[in-house]
Amino acid sequence: MDLEITLRVNGAEHPLVIDTRTTLLDALRERLGLTGPKKGCDHGQCGACTILLDGRRVNSCLALAVAHQDAQIVTVEGLAADGDHLHPLQQSFIDHDAFQCGYCTPGQICSAAGLIAEGKARTADEIRELMSGNICRCGAYPNIVAAIEEVMLGKAAEKSGEAGR
Repeated sequence: MDLEITLRVNGAEHPLVIDTRTTLLDALRERLGLTGPKKGCDHGQCGACTILLDGRRVNSCLALAVAHQDAQIVTVEGLAADGDHLHPLQQSFIDHDAFQCGYCTPGQICSAAGLIAEGKARTADEIRELMSGNICRCGAYPNIVAAIEEVMLGKAAEKSGEAGR
């Protein structure tokens, strides 16, 4: 059965007519042309399809598009504030060479953005634990953790500077 919905993705509204069984991942990739989220396992086990849904990390391969038409959806393509600058995590991944083949990178970056927003991680070990849903088959984990830690510590420094004002 097809249904008319509107998805709010990366700040823009997209009216769609889709089958009610369509996953958010398939709607993003096949209907909206956003190829950042990757179809890795299609079972929610690898994290390559991770997006931000109302600011929370979600495996888009497990979410039905029709269930999220009122949500704010952000993919890796929408993380940066504008087209001229990278998001701090994107830049940090480049600076730390936190990828090899790059297939998992969009999901890693979206998951890291959600992780930082959650504010639960304080150490490299906690980053590793809380990012364990995102698999990197190339094994770039040490650099991924370093990239996230750099941005996380920068955010903590900004907050402490704001508190002292």
